[in-house]
Amino acid sequence: MQKKILALHDLSGFGRSSLVPIIAVTSAMGHQCVPVPTAVFSTHTAIEDYHVRDLTADVPPTIDQYERLGLQFEAVYSGFLSSEQQIGSVSQAILRLRAPEGIVLVDPVMGDNGEIYRTYTAQLCHRMGELCHLADVITPNLTEAAILLGHDVHALPADARETADWARALETKYDARVVLTGVHGGSETVGVLCCEHAQLAFFEHARIPAYYPGTGDLFASVLLGGLLRGDSLAQAAARAASFVRDCIAYTAARGTDNLHGVQFEPLLCRLWSSL
Repeated sequence: MQKKILALHDLSGFGRSSLVPIIAVTSAMGHQCVPVPTAVFSTHTAIEDYHVRDLTADVPPTIDQYERLGLQFEAVYSGFLSSEQQIGSVSQAILRLRAPEGIVLVDPVMGDNGEIYRTYTAQLCHRMGELCHLADVITPNLTEAAILLGHDVHALPADARETADWARALETKYDARVVLTGVHGGSETVGVLCCEHAQLAFFEHARIPAYYPGTGDLFASVLLGGLLRGDSLAQAAARAASFVRDCIAYTAARGTDNLHGVQFEPLLCRLWSSL
């Protein structure tokens, strides 16, 4: 049976982030993605002078209709939120629309590289923990992990042992499997660290000296798509890390503007053929 994913995330028209790669990736992996936009942006927020429409008031009626229709989703995927009030709406979506044994993946989108996103308030960041407590899997980067653990947002783990401590602390605090992204394996490598039942798995690849918005959305989408197909957490994370690495390498070789995002479209066939 085809799996259905309820994806609560923003829709950014240009820049290859948020629901654009999420819909493409999960569809390429054979699932049905049902998007519920939390906001609509003309571009992602790293591009100046964007236009935005907040959709906080539109999320609850959508959830109500889906419940009346008797829809249940094998996965609920929470990403970028545009207001504190949406914490309650996403919580309701999880509690009312998740299928029995369904997966809840919370990507606690709040910031990156030691900075909190400009649209995120202190209260919204504080309440993100409420969603993480409802999650089966959380996928924070190091900045978001610091926020969730109550550390200084500019802090980074000092070494591999402290990074492992962070991952285990997140699993214990939120009772969720953890995939920590943007982990420094060394001066020339970067990777992801999985934590499940306090057991760790680390996957790294060569660092490509370029930053592209939207790669976190790409990673989480491939991860969730793999979990829904029966991959273990480590298998799904390895697949996601490899795909994102290949997309970054492909794009970097073409020299396009970094703010335009990674050219994942030509590589989507790899996700389909690997199933």
